[in-house]
Amino acid sequence: MWENIIGYFSDLEERPLERLAILVGGMLFFWILEGAIPLLPLRFRKNKWRHAMVNFGLTIIHLIIHTFLALIIIAISDRCAAHRFGVVYWTGAGIAATILLTTLICDFFGGWLVHMIEHKIPFLWRFHVIHHADTNVDVTTGLRHHPVESVLRGVFMFMGVALSGAPMYAVMIYQTILVFFTAFEHANIRLPQPIDHALSFLFVSPNMHKVHHHWKQPYTDSNYGAIFSIWDRLLGTFMKLAPSQLRYGIDRDFPEPKDEDFLTLLREPFLKKKSL
Repeated sequence: MWENIIGYFSDLEERPLERLAILVGGMLFFWILEGAIPLLPLRFRKNKWRHAMVNFGLTIIHLIIHTFLALIIIAISDRCAAHRFGVVYWTGAGIAATILLTTLICDFFGGWLVHMIEHKIPFLWRFHVIHHADTNVDVTTGLRHHPVESVLRGVFMFMGVALSGAPMYAVMIYQTILVFFTAFEHANIRLPQPIDHALSFLFVSPNMHKVHHHWKQPYTDSNYGAIFSIWDRLLGTFMKLAPSQLRYGIDRDFPEPKDEDFLTLLREPFLKKKSL
């Protein structure tokens, strides 16, 4: 079993169309589920398709950028292997432990830490606010990132891969899990409250992440996790808010009528003159 898993994921970064198919397939699954068990009634500026196309356009740019960044990740992974550098080598981890350690470490650096920093440094917030400017959070919101933010997240992934010493199969397994959770936690789906609550003790659940998309602080500056909720719980950034109280968007820094204007989303961070 492990040989098949390693064989499939070892060179998955070299098959961008297959990676895109995994991402689109996951989004379509949750897109359909949103219609069956919606969490909130969304009010799109024009319609759901227009909203999706804007976000999907940013997703395509994100994937193109990360296809090139994958070359650096491969180089880091190969160098770690050559020098036996990283947690997976220092601990003598087997395959299962290597996948777990890679997922934990990369999730901290490429999920929680970079996300928290984007909220705390005004210049970086200019780019991250594009994600928060979406007033209708659904599955397509998950990869609604400005290209500059995509590069920044790639840099923090470099840190995670370097510290963990992750082989490429473990990196690609982590990224595949991340794709699932990104779609899952942004999807406008209503899980039974006991299930959502139980999930949130270890993983980022849909209701937990929706708190992060509430329009006002301090809720906006909470629940930074991508896969695991443990970082927020351990580091004091975990917050709760009932879904009935949620209002999406942001109460500062972005012209709300332009939240579905593709060109505005790309150029707005560079036009900001004031301190955010």
